[in-house]
Amino acid sequence: MPPLDVLLPVAEHLPPDAREERLAALYAYDPPTRGFHVVRANMVASVDGAAWGPDHRSGSINDDADWRVFRVLRALADVVLVGAGTARAEGYTALDRPRGLRHLHDATLELAIVTRTGRVPEALARDDRPPLVLTGPAGAAAARGDVPADRVLVVGQDAGGTADEPGPAVDLAAGLAALAERGLARVLTEGGPTLLGDLLAADLVDELCVTTTPSVVGQGPGRIVAGAAPSGTTALPPRGARLAHLLHSPEDRPGSPAGTTAARWLLPIG
Repeated sequence: MPPLDVLLPVAEHLPPDAREERLAALYAYDPPTRGFHVVRANMVASVDGAAWGPDHRSGSINDDADWRVFRVLRALADVVLVGAGTARAEGYTALDRPRGLRHLHDATLELAIVTRTGRVPEALARDDRPPLVLTGPAGAAAARGDVPADRVLVVGQDAGGTADEPGPAVDLAAGLAALAERGLARVLTEGGPTLLGDLLAADLVDELCVTTTPSVVGQGPGRIVAGAAPSGTTALPPRGARLAHLLHSPEDRPGSPAGTTAARWLLPIG
């Protein structure tokens, strides 16, 4: 793993560390302020704002410095929350604690999928450790056909729709509350951009961790947040954020040039 330098709030050098206890301390979860859960989003982007590379995967723009932070974030979480489209595109499977970091949080790392249709990516549906599935009433039957019924969390009111033409979006606030009731209060969402946009619109994100890698992708890819603006607007008013820390990768490595930054932003209740 590459070394990292803390640039803010206080300069500090973080050499490679198999146990990652100092990096884990920098990313320790704060107490809940929105209900009984804390939602941390982790995304990666290129310098020009692309959320993925030519293969439509974030892996084509990340690097070793991003991977070092990514491992610690997963090690600290109770559950990883992703949209079904991202799980499918990125090839998600059942999750384990990153190797060598189980001492940071010795509990099973759960995977939760958000899906309006209730359909679960085939690889996950066949897995011996199926994910939790957050869906609305219209998607419940399809979800229960893919994973055991006790893994399905139906959140939202029945406002019509079917698995082919689902009704309103999943009630994310109710879904997070349901996860917290299962003891899964430390939530790490890895997107995709549409799920992150929905979480931000509902004011459910406590912190946003953004890694920027020294790459330029150009035209084509979207940014780390997607989704339509509210009716009658072009965008929501900007919200403030507070920088908790900023890390920097100072060394050139094969396939991982210097310059990657990792920022942890705290988002006050809107």
